Amino acid sequence: MLLMKDIILDGHPTLRQRAKEVNLPLSKEDLDTLRQMMDLVENSQNDEMVEKYKFRPSVGLAAPQINQSKKMFVMKTADENFKNLHKYAVVNPKIISFSEEKTYLSGGEGCLSVDEEITGLVERSKRIKARVNLVDLETGETTQVILKLNGFPGVVFQHEYDHLLGVLFVDKMKEYLPDIEPIEFGVNA
Repeated sequence: MLLMKDIILDGHPTLRQRAKEVNLPLSKEDLDTLRQMMDLVENSQNDEMVEKYKFRPSVGLAAPQINQSKKMFVMKTADENFKNLHKYAVVNPKIISFSEEKTYLSGGEGCLSVDEEITGLVERSKRIKARVNLVDLETGETTQVILKLNGFPGVVFQHEYDHLLGVLFVDKMKEYLPDIEPIEFGVNA
């Protein structure tokens, strides 16, 4: 089981590297890693596990955050209206289009790899389209799909995608974002 001690922090060189493509079909090792990553995210959303293991709340985790420079991440979150669940294990994603319309999380973004006290406003595209290999964590099978995301799940995807490029949210923080409509929802990714 992955714990908070397994998350590397800003300053570690792996967080600043561009992650490498993952070979498909997935190796047993990569599939096990994705499963453990999803377990950490789900455990961080479970009050009993948070109390027992001192997890910080999260909605996503990228492989570089556990010191594996590979193009893969997991995310599990509802949209800002709590209507749809977005639970994905993603390998070799490529954002193929961004909307010109921007947004940001009103409470700021946070990150498990950045000091707990730091949150910041980050301008993100309101809508994205990405070509990804979705992994079925039960069977290990991958399916290439085009994901269209907006709102909070779109922001989470962009945050995790940045990790694969060696970019942290603190690199993009702004003090003020005028004339952009915020999303009223958020936790650490």
